[in-house]
Amino acid sequence: MSASTSTPSSIFTAKLLIPAIGDSFKKLDPRALIKNPVMFTTATVATLLTVLLILGGEPLGVSFQIQLIVWLWLTVLFGTFAEALAEGRGRAQAASLRATKADLTAKRLLGVGETWGLIAAHRLEKGDEVLVETGDLIPADGEVIFGVASVNEAAITGESAPVIREAGGDRSAVTAGTRVLSDSIKVRVTAEPGQGFLDRMIALVEGAERQKTPNEIALTILLVGLTIIFLIAVGTIPSFANFAGGQVPVAILAALLITLIPTTIAALLSAIGIAGMDRLVRFNVLAKSGRAVEAAGDIDVLLLDKTGTITIGDRQASEFHPVGGASVDTLAGAALLASFADETPEGRSIVVLARGKYAQRLDALPDGATIIPFTAQTRFSGVKVGETVVRKGAVDSILRADAGLGDTPAAAELRRVTEEIARSGATPLAVSRDGVLLGAIALKDVVKAGIRERFGELRQMGIRTVMITGDNPLTAAAIAAEAGVDDFLAEATPEDKLALIRKEQQGGRLVAMCGDGTNDAPALAQADVGVAMNTGTQAAREAGNMVDLDSDPTKLIEVVGLGKQLLMTRGALTTFSVANDVAKYFAIIPAMFVALYPGLGVLNVMGLTTPESAILSAIIFNALIIPLLVPLALKGVTYRPMPAGPLLARNLAVYGLGGLLAPFIGIKLIDLAVTALHLA
Repeated sequence: MSASTSTPSSIFTAKLLIPAIGDSFKKLDPRALIKNPVMFTTATVATLLTVLLILGGEPLGVSFQIQLIVWLWLTVLFGTFAEALAEGRGRAQAASLRATKADLTAKRLLGVGETWGLIAAHRLEKGDEVLVETGDLIPADGEVIFGVASVNEAAITGESAPVIREAGGDRSAVTAGTRVLSDSIKVRVTAEPGQGFLDRMIALVEGAERQKTPNEIALTILLVGLTIIFLIAVGTIPSFANFAGGQVPVAILAALLITLIPTTIAALLSAIGIAGMDRLVRFNVLAKSGRAVEAAGDIDVLLLDKTGTITIGDRQASEFHPVGGASVDTLAGAALLASFADETPEGRSIVVLARGKYAQRLDALPDGATIIPFTAQTRFSGVKVGETVVRKGAVDSILRADAGLGDTPAAAELRRVTEEIARSGATPLAVSRDGVLLGAIALKDVVKAGIRERFGELRQMGIRTVMITGDNPLTAAAIAAEAGVDDFLAEATPEDKLALIRKEQQGGRLVAMCGDGTNDAPALAQADVGVAMNTGTQAAREAGNMVDLDSDPTKLIEVVGLGKQLLMTRGALTTFSVANDVAKYFAIIPAMFVALYPGLGVLNVMGLTTPESAILSAIIFNALIIPLLVPLALKGVTYRPMPAGPLLARNLAVYGLGGLLAPFIGIKLIDLAVTALHLA
């Protein structure tokens, strides 16, 4: 898979940095800043100290006050810069998408024959029908209502290989900005003006409509609570100072407050969320909400369709099994006749097998032949030539097609043969001619290479995998064992899928599934994470809360990993931030009170030079740690599949211990520099 947009691969490039610096100043607007209460508090404190400096009266040196004020404002700016840089990466993607959407025109059908009129694509209304011919860009999201064409979707998916879009079925959806390479199609517009797929994607990657997720809201409430607690605690300090016969300058109290409140995670929280959505988009998956991304990280059960996900997708005829005394050549000839007009991959493979291995010859259907099309109700297809009727299809359907056929000795033999085929992991099709059973065709489903190992990774994450298939239980069991899934649902109907999801959810588990057809829509809507294929129907795309632009069902596994990475990144940086604050207390609190309570000098474990240098060093470190963590917030913490217990222990060891040690080292080094430069 290749990226769908052209954006800088590095985070710190002039193309991203310069606009982000400008935007970070714009975000100092109190109306924008108040959305981040911790940074709003920091800005308020910086403003207060700035006013006090101008008015005078603080018993501290002017140079020391100016340095405190400068570093407090830098703390705020570094926080707004992290968010601006994350949004800037999204805007770079959006610019590429806008280029795809710009200047689109449409051949709107006028309703009289094949006549059409040329109009701007943005003037199209939902329900309009347009003609798209070879070389034309598809002007709006819609569904093919007539014709079949080869479409280049590279502008959306980044994949150069063209895809087939045709009326009916599960490959009828088309997206604005993709190009028809051959033939022509009629498309009915399914999106309201300004609400198309590209419009929603542009809004998403820009972050303009990104709402805070429940986890973000909960963490923000926690950060606000801590800020209020520390604000009250700092407000009581002057009373203790007076009791000891001294006083603490306002600037020192302000410095203490800022080092106490969790500024690090508050500054990075929004950037983490935006970057998580951005990584998903770069993976060619569009999430309709941040909630869906987070839910992917907590998934307990993963439902995967067999065909195209676990197996290659195109079943191939591998063997003919005659029954009832019929010869294998007779069966091969009948199968060839019944499949000659069948353009499905399975039908073509039957033709290839009959011609190649069994030397059957048929260059055209006989004159007057009538094709019997496959339908979901009959579940068989075939051909009628005069009075002769040849059928092939699901075993039960063929047995029901002719009265009494299921009670014949050949039927009993057919059931034994098809049971053996199913046990081997293949899918059986029955063949009959004029009410006489001739035998079965074995269609081999090939499990994708490496899929068993991928399911092993999911198992390490604590995720249970369930294969969903329309195959009979024997075939399903064989494929499930070969693929290494934990469970399977055979002969699944839309109602069965929906019931399974609800059952799992009632047990307190989060469920993810993927689908592309209209019959998948109820299950996609019910699942906590529903990934719809971009090639699927409009109903499926609307029902899911994610859309895979590459239409790769196995990508659901990666989506889970990306969701877990987002949650891990937020948790790791929160752990680091809290541990970081604990360590900073050892720097600033002894420095503040050592004059009033000399006994506190034993807590000066860093051996900082003077109280002023300790306070200034802590404030400088508090500001600098934010930009140093921006790359980690935007790229995300590396995720390795493992159970929750060891994962938590690892993160506590790396980010908890790291958060404790970093300030001790960083503040000491800054203190040495401050002392050497006589800054305090």
